[in-house]
Amino acid sequence: MSSFFTAPGAQKKRKRPAAAEAPKKRLATTKAPRAATKVPAKPAAAPKKRAIERDESISGSDVESGESDDDFRGVSGSDQGSDESDNEGETAAEKRLRLAQRYLEKTRKEVELDEYAFDAEEIDRDLLAERLQEDVAESKGKVYRRLASELNIGQASHTQFRWNSGSVTSVAVCAPYVYTTTKDGYLTKWKLQDLPKDQWPQTTRRKPKKPPAPPKTRPERVCFAKANPSKAKDKTYKGHTGAPITVKASQDGKFVVTGGVDRRLVVYNAADLTPIRAFTQHRDIVTGLAFRRGTNQLFSCSKDRTVKVWSLDELAYVETLFGHQDEILDVDALAQERCVSVGARDRTARYWKVPEESQLVFRGGSGEGGSSKKHKIPANIDPASAAHEGSMERVAMIDDEIFVTGSDNGDLALWSIQRKKALHVVPRAHGIEPPLQPTEASADEVPDPSVVPAPQPRGITALRTIPYSDVILSGSWDGCVRVWRLSEDKRKIEVVGVLGEAPGSTIATTNGVRKGKGKGAEKGQAKGDLVRGIVNDIAMFERGERGRDGLCVVAVTGKEMRLGRWKNIKEGRCGAVIFEVPKLDLKKKPDENGDDANGIFGESESDD
Repeated sequence: MSSFFTAPGAQKKRKRPAAAEAPKKRLATTKAPRAATKVPAKPAAAPKKRAIERDESISGSDVESGESDDDFRGVSGSDQGSDESDNEGETAAEKRLRLAQRYLEKTRKEVELDEYAFDAEEIDRDLLAERLQEDVAESKGKVYRRLASELNIGQASHTQFRWNSGSVTSVAVCAPYVYTTTKDGYLTKWKLQDLPKDQWPQTTRRKPKKPPAPPKTRPERVCFAKANPSKAKDKTYKGHTGAPITVKASQDGKFVVTGGVDRRLVVYNAADLTPIRAFTQHRDIVTGLAFRRGTNQLFSCSKDRTVKVWSLDELAYVETLFGHQDEILDVDALAQERCVSVGARDRTARYWKVPEESQLVFRGGSGEGGSSKKHKIPANIDPASAAHEGSMERVAMIDDEIFVTGSDNGDLALWSIQRKKALHVVPRAHGIEPPLQPTEASADEVPDPSVVPAPQPRGITALRTIPYSDVILSGSWDGCVRVWRLSEDKRKIEVVGVLGEAPGSTIATTNGVRKGKGKGAEKGQAKGDLVRGIVNDIAMFERGERGRDGLCVVAVTGKEMRLGRWKNIKEGRCGAVIFEVPKLDLKKKPDENGDDANGIFGESESDD
């Protein structure tokens, strides 16, 4: 009985290991004949030789007769390692190192192609390091360029073009094209002329007594689109049925977007201004637009107190941002998915964090002549002429944490998302209006001088910055465009210069009264001023590679403000002034006659 019961169990135990060892025996029997047939002496060396030959065929590098096997193995090993790192699994640190080395090599080649890079050692130490620092700083959203000290404001040239009917309300730039909107319902595309290579060519050996006039740089009108009021009830119409008052162009040059009094947001094909799509989600006038830098994501603001987000790649509406207590007049954005808007008479600027669905509120107007009690009126300003901040109307971002605002009382304020109050306020940035005569302030035959109100400051009607730099431009109706800069500690706004000051006229500095000669001087503008009228918008771009050829500034003007008619300048022009601001060349010195060698840009003729 025992043998009968134990024998099957012993057989089962012997069969289990035999079944498990069977594959090993089969593998051993298959490998042994191959090793014996090909390399009987050293069977383990055959796979290594085949791997080296495979690497040699893939890499495509030829081995010269004088090279040793060790050198060849080193080269092939590095190639094999790079191929394996691309195809096989690698750690995060190794991947970052590989991508950093590839980016560094690509940047080095780009810098070596620069015509100014002639010394390899200088490239490695200065140019390459500077390029990498700027790329890292821009990715972090910080100010990294100091351009204000490099601009030659005094030698800026200009050219003008006029619009014969309505005031120009907005301008957008996608070099070399400029897009403008007017109150009579036109969206116009202009092409800017390139800068002349030789400003004064020498045709003879003798130096001419008078240099020839510089060539004109007047822009050329390419095409236009006009609003059609008769289609107001047609919901399928893709264009505007009312006047567009704001315009923006995408950086890739594909789209042009306008917002108008008809509550529409129209997307155009930038090539020929053919309307692609019209959005009607806003319930009031669309007052401002801003593209997210480097993308086709769009932010729009309206008098319906909302900021809306759009995606032009899909031609779709994304979401709406609520929070303002009054109509929103302007919006701006940079590289991150964030934007800043100003809410007119609620006197707030709101910093929207779209992914987090949150907002930061910055309140102005709490102090007289500034945004807080800390910013007091300077001693050289008459307190009677200082006005309370009634409306925040313009905003522009410097970087992802700093922005500036302009108000109707002339205050230019600097803000940081780290503080709720303004870091610095420049009161009456564009001066004050000339005082009224007693007969203008009263209907009495012999008016009392005490009834004459104090002169009021000029409001800021246009504001623009160069992203991630220290350059700030502002406009009003004082006959010029003022240039400011951000201080090195990023806590103050400093004066740089003035664009548009005509020879023979005097434009007072900050907090001063406008002075001029000729007809119209008593109205606050001189006859010889280049920027005649109300500056409704400013756009600019840098010329050349990384802005080494200077800065191009386009300021559009009109007789009326872009959103109303409560301010009218009869001597104003409806059109635009284009300034070409060269860069300072610190290597050049004044010539024998004492002229500035940096004056390479001559003034061009206008169509006055």
